[in-house]
Amino acid sequence: MNKELIIDVRVDEIDIAMLSDKKLIELTNHKVNNSFAVGDIYLGKVKKIMPGLNASFVDIGYEKDAFLHYLDLGPQFKSFHKYQQETASRKGLSVSDIEMEENIEKNGKISDLLTSGQWILVQVTKEPISTKGPRLTSEISVAGRNMVLMPFSNKVSISTKIKDLAEKKRLKKLLQSIIPNNYGVIIRTAAVGATVEQLDTELSELIKKFEDAFLNFRQITPPTLVLGEIDRTEAIVRDVLNSNFEKIFVNDGVLYKGIKEYISTISPDKKSIVNFYTDEKPIFEEFGVTRQIKSSFGKTVTFKSGAYLIIEHTEALHVIDVNSGNRAKEVDQESNAIEVNLAAADEIARQLRLRDMGGIIVIDFIDMHQHENRQKLFEYMREIMQDDSAKHTILPLTKFGLMQITRQRVRSEVSVDIKEECPFCKGTGHVEPVIQIVDKMETDIEYLSRHSKIKTLKIVMHPFIAAYLTRGFYSIRRRLKVRYGIKIKVEESMMLDLHKYSILDTKGNPVEF
Repeated sequence: MNKELIIDVRVDEIDIAMLSDKKLIELTNHKVNNSFAVGDIYLGKVKKIMPGLNASFVDIGYEKDAFLHYLDLGPQFKSFHKYQQETASRKGLSVSDIEMEENIEKNGKISDLLTSGQWILVQVTKEPISTKGPRLTSEISVAGRNMVLMPFSNKVSISTKIKDLAEKKRLKKLLQSIIPNNYGVIIRTAAVGATVEQLDTELSELIKKFEDAFLNFRQITPPTLVLGEIDRTEAIVRDVLNSNFEKIFVNDGVLYKGIKEYISTISPDKKSIVNFYTDEKPIFEEFGVTRQIKSSFGKTVTFKSGAYLIIEHTEALHVIDVNSGNRAKEVDQESNAIEVNLAAADEIARQLRLRDMGGIIVIDFIDMHQHENRQKLFEYMREIMQDDSAKHTILPLTKFGLMQITRQRVRSEVSVDIKEECPFCKGTGHVEPVIQIVDKMETDIEYLSRHSKIKTLKIVMHPFIAAYLTRGFYSIRRRLKVRYGIKIKVEESMMLDLHKYSILDTKGNPVEF
């Protein structure tokens, strides 16, 4: 597949479109100064302990307190807390200098570890969504391109997406030989084929980034940001760039330079794929992204031969209804149903990524009576969802033809308002009364009768106004002719707004006032 990344940079935000064979498959929005983003590390203050939930609410500076459950404290909570306390009194302390504490109990109580008013080191795992505040963890990690650094872990884990056993063994042995004491890592799929020099360099950078954040730790007061996840250049490229990308287009010189420098460090042979877009035409329009956004974010989404989806969103779940529409049924009902359902599965998988829909998704497919067809659809959905980086679970179809999917949600759903302002009412819901438009027209005709020698003119207007002007035997047009002595020819045009008109002379030239 030919994959392209189109980056539209504006004053306060960055829109990123991922295209696969020119088709939009992902759209993300980054606020330039986005606070409380996934991965941000804060020094928070415990506000309230909730024994019944075995959780606490933590103030990290957001308008609503963030939520921290006991299970999200992490086994190494005591070690992190010890490091937090000692860095507040000793500058330049390394994680490797700390003697690790014993792990906390798996089924313990949060009230045994936290008290109201306590300072606590936390990391955002889910951004504020709707009426809910951020979700937190105390199991701190720092993500890089090839690995995720885990302080106080002492484990080297491998991504399950790496299938080559020899490569998994090589990477694990390599990391175990270079990783410092009291640190662990999770090796990401991007690390496949990486050299020891590349991994050692990145590991050192991640450790330095984490420990440098605590150099002036004793001078800060909660709630405050300790370490932002990463800068915007790396954030844009780190998780989306892979060997399948052929082109990256960006319309901002600073970001273009930053992305090119970043790619040069991680994959020098691919730096030529970055292109600086300088044309006056908006970058999303040039690459057909705007058109695809308008056709993909509505309630109704067509996908094949008249078939379409109806997508509804509620607070609890998302519902998708599959309809065959006016599709010509040249085969039997069962064959038609499986064909439409398979095509719908492709579009649904795209919509989930495009809108970043999370939580519970219920899909009402067209009924199929044969078990093998229901199983075929289930297996196909699992196959095409493998490219989705969000964690998800897909259940087989029920006897009612419903498929249930749960998909990880860490950010608000991507929502694009595709409605345009009405050119007639300008979004108010009200248009100027026709009689006022005619009054303006009469004022112009009166002026021409007094200040020019014109005896015949043509007025081009919307058909609705033309009908109002010419209706009846003694029409408004005839009345104006009698009153001002000017013959008026009426020409209808659907190209004009309801409240606009053009006055022309007999040669078709606009009349000057």
